[in-house]
Amino acid sequence: MVNIDLTARAAVVGGSQPLRGILETPDTPGPWPGVVMIHEAFGLDDVMRRQAQRLAAAGFLTLAVDLYSAGGARRCLVPTMTSMLRGQGRAFTDIEVARNWLVESADCTGKIGVIGFCMGGGFALISAEDFDVASVNYGQLPRKLDAAVADSCPLVGSFGGKDVTLRGAALKLETALNRAGVEHDIKEYPTAGHAFLNDAEAGPKVLRPLERILGMGPDPVAAEDAWRRIDAFFGRHLR
Repeated sequence: MVNIDLTARAAVVGGSQPLRGILETPDTPGPWPGVVMIHEAFGLDDVMRRQAQRLAAAGFLTLAVDLYSAGGARRCLVPTMTSMLRGQGRAFTDIEVARNWLVESADCTGKIGVIGFCMGGGFALISAEDFDVASVNYGQLPRKLDAAVADSCPLVGSFGGKDVTLRGAALKLETALNRAGVEHDIKEYPTAGHAFLNDAEAGPKVLRPLERILGMGPDPVAAEDAWRRIDAFFGRHLR
C-alpha cells in the first residue's frame, strides 16, 4: 500500500483540500489496467483497504480515493451523500482527479475502470460514462436512471435480495441498461443483504447489532460469485 497525495491536483479543479488515496499495485509485471475504487458510507476503513488489495491481486492498479479526506466521515458524510444523490458536486471532482492520476501514471495502460460499494456504488453508476467499465455494488440508483445510464460504459452490478434499502434495484437497473443498449451483467443474490461483499462487519461497533438485524454484512458464498463476475467483466473490458 502506498499513500497518494492528490491535494495539488484537486486544488486546480476545485476538489477536496486535502485529497488523499491509497494505491495498491499488482505483483505481476506492469503496466496494468487501472481501477478507481470508491468506498462505502463508513469510509476508507480496513475492510475497504482489503477490497483494494483484492483488486490489485486480480491484476488491477487500484487507486482508492478517500472522499472523506477533508475532515473525516463525521464532517464529510452528509455533503458527500448529498453530492451522490444530486449527481454533481465536489466528490465527483475528486473521483475525476483520481482517474486522471491513473491516466497519467506510467504504470497504467490507460484503460481504467471504476468500482464502488454502497455509497460508492452510487458514485460508480453516475460516473460510468467517464470510464471503460464500471462495477456497481448495492449502490443507490439515481432518480433519473435512464438519463444516468444513457452513455454508460459496460457495467457489472451486484445486489442483495434481502437488502431492504434497495428492493427491486437490480431489476430497475437491468431494465434501464437494456433500454439504453449498454452491455451489462446484473445479478441479485437471494441470500444476501447490503454490504455482502465485505469480508467483515464494518462501521462503528455501536451500529453493528442494528446492521445484523437488517441483514447487513458478509455473505461469503454470494461474494465469491460476485467477485468472479467482476474479475471476468473487468478483464474483458480492461485487458
